[in-house]
Amino acid sequence: MTMLNLDHFPDTVYAIQHLAFEDLGAWEDVFYQLGLRVRYFEAGIDDLRKAYEHPGLIVILGGPIGVYETENFPFLQAEIDLLKVRLDKNLPTLGICLGAQLIAHALGAKVYAGQSKEMGWSKLSLAAIENNPLRNLENIEVLHWHGDTFDLPEQAELLASTELYANQAFRIGSNILALQFHPEVASDSLEKWLIGHSCELSQAKIDIPALRAANIQFAPVLETTSQTVLEQYLAQLNCVS
Repeated sequence: MTMLNLDHFPDTVYAIQHLAFEDLGAWEDVFYQLGLRVRYFEAGIDDLRKAYEHPGLIVILGGPIGVYETENFPFLQAEIDLLKVRLDKNLPTLGICLGAQLIAHALGAKVYAGQSKEMGWSKLSLAAIENNPLRNLENIEVLHWHGDTFDLPEQAELLASTELYANQAFRIGSNILALQFHPEVASDSLEKWLIGHSCELSQAKIDIPALRAANIQFAPVLETTSQTVLEQYLAQLNCVS
């Protein structure tokens, strides 16, 4: 593990969940090993104001709903409004899947249903830019699990694409990072995803045994490599303590 100087860093990471089994995965242990605590907030249940006003890092996790479903899920609009204020203050914010879509939407970009679901393992095409925070994921299979996509916000720098979707990851400065794919997954807990998303997988005609086999093959490598991505992101954050 990389040795990081986190003296400037608030000692608790706030994670916002939109689905109980989509948590910080392998990254939770990384935070603990770095001496950071983790506190979860459940969207739709908890008051998210404290989380979104946190001066330290928040991680906005995934879920099966769309950012445009505010009529069905009224808490989403309140969450988006809080996120807009947070992003305007440039507070450290990392979004994964739905979290990335929420960041894109809060920045004024369009979020919408894609042409097809992207569910399973594939490699990213990394943007050839200086200090790409995802550079260690080159030629690494990562997990995709989404049907929605987004346009790139005007102020954002594209980091990665796939054949199906051009906008897989972006950053704004050093504090804001949005990842459409799932770098956080833990190899020993992906069976929960297969169970919890069984209806979606069946509707998308995904071969569950084949996906399970891919999880076994690729998840341990991603788990190890994505730790370095997280550490590099943390190392360059500008936090308000």
